[in-house]
Amino acid sequence: MSNAAPPLFAAREPIFPRRVSGFFRRLKWVILILTLGVYYITPWIRWDRGPNLPDQAVLVDLANRRFHFFWIEIWPHEFYFVAGLLIMAGLGLFLFTSALGRVWCGYACPQTVWSDLFMTVERWIEGDRNARIRLHNAPWSLRKARLRGAKWLVWLLIAVATGGAWVFYFADAPSLARDLVTLQAAPVAYATIAVLTATTFIFGGFMREQVCIYMCPWPRIQGAMMDPGTLTVGYRKWRGEPRGKGGVKRQKAAAEAIGSGDAVARYGAALDKNTAGDRQSRDGEVLGDCIDCNACVAVCPMGIDIREGQQMECITCALCIDACDDVMAKIGRPRGLIDYLALDDEPPTAPKESAAVAGLAEAPAGDVAGATAPPWQPKPLWQHVFRPRTLIYTAAWAAIGVALVVALFIRPEIDMTVAPVRNPTFVTLSDGSIRNAYDIRLRNKHGEARDFRLSLAGDRGLDLSVEGAADPVVSVPADTTRLQRVYVIAPPQNDAATAPRSDLRFWVEDVRSGERAFGDTIFNGKDSQ
Repeated sequence: MSNAAPPLFAAREPIFPRRVSGFFRRLKWVILILTLGVYYITPWIRWDRGPNLPDQAVLVDLANRRFHFFWIEIWPHEFYFVAGLLIMAGLGLFLFTSALGRVWCGYACPQTVWSDLFMTVERWIEGDRNARIRLHNAPWSLRKARLRGAKWLVWLLIAVATGGAWVFYFADAPSLARDLVTLQAAPVAYATIAVLTATTFIFGGFMREQVCIYMCPWPRIQGAMMDPGTLTVGYRKWRGEPRGKGGVKRQKAAAEAIGSGDAVARYGAALDKNTAGDRQSRDGEVLGDCIDCNACVAVCPMGIDIREGQQMECITCALCIDACDDVMAKIGRPRGLIDYLALDDEPPTAPKESAAVAGLAEAPAGDVAGATAPPWQPKPLWQHVFRPRTLIYTAAWAAIGVALVVALFIRPEIDMTVAPVRNPTFVTLSDGSIRNAYDIRLRNKHGEARDFRLSLAGDRGLDLSVEGAADPVVSVPADTTRLQRVYVIAPPQNDAATAPRSDLRFWVEDVRSGERAFGDTIFNGKDSQ
């Protein structure tokens, strides 16, 4: 008998999900269309910002160090807006995971969306699950080469469109598209498209679930975000076991239970179980609702069996719910055998052991008075969504969002920074006056050139002069930054000339609108050495 350790590597076993229809599959179609539509169409939306400014609604202008988003323009010194949005995205991910599990992974993650699109193409060309399995196992032939070649060609076109759409966010889309076609675009554009094409083609076509299992860190992190109150896709073992393919008693109650359909809330639908009567095997054994058809496994894009409990690989796409609901409808059983549920909503004992626990009838509570226990019911949905953890995440997320909105609306249209020239820190003039030099950076966020007047705060007897100008007025072109050298002179008898350091405030005023901004610095006197 060999005691050799199992191998550390196993070749990937291809997964061939079966086509399924239902509420969650339709929801995934809607999200897929919306997300892909936003991604591919957004760079082509035009937005008039005036002369000398880009007219692309969403543009990351690296050359001019700007981020344009419709009417919002973010400058490099305002990167805190981007940082705030990233923090909100992280908190949002924590919030949705703590409330609904890996709902991001199952519906909106780019890997899920593109893999779903690639699988749709695969199903369209090669057929559904059984046809794809037969084709995979068949030896290479002209037909297999033709089908595989057609599939890979469509995948490649989607991958090229994906990489091409990405670079359009960083340059004017129509101009860049023309340059790409005429081979006049920058090499970095072609390199970016090539890298994104290759990764999309490989990840979406050949690696799929392996990206989620081995490359993405979120499956490992989600354990810290979830608790027994989190709603996630699960299997009601107490209702489904023991499994079996025995006969089905199609009673009138069963038809009524199924006929109520969507009128019964999905959450907690398992409580209708016994209104449909017991399901029995041919030898009279009472069976659970699961007929062990493996429909939930056949539709899973991760290739797992949800009946084995929560697993790291599960992305909560809920396709197994659609498949199981369809089977339950066919055999006359209530839906909800596989459903969105929370671990703390499982009945404390099996329904067959206590009808009171299952909420199907009242049973003695076991006390001397012979009182009856109330029927078991799952918690209301809102109690799972609104828990201390989710409320804390929501409060933090909302606070950051409000702060960003307030900061966006109160930010000035002009801005300035002041930097003293350090070499030398001051100059003593022939009459004994002390002169300091400063580099002032003025930002004009308007769409037209503006004149800005510089001045000093207070009446301290200091003189201000602008290098190369007769008066302290600086002209700044539209939507640009200008660096201007200015000088401040303190007469010999002034306190600022003799003190080591004095506080100093520069003011800048928009000559046209009167809007003002200021910057604080220091004045170095002759005793500062």
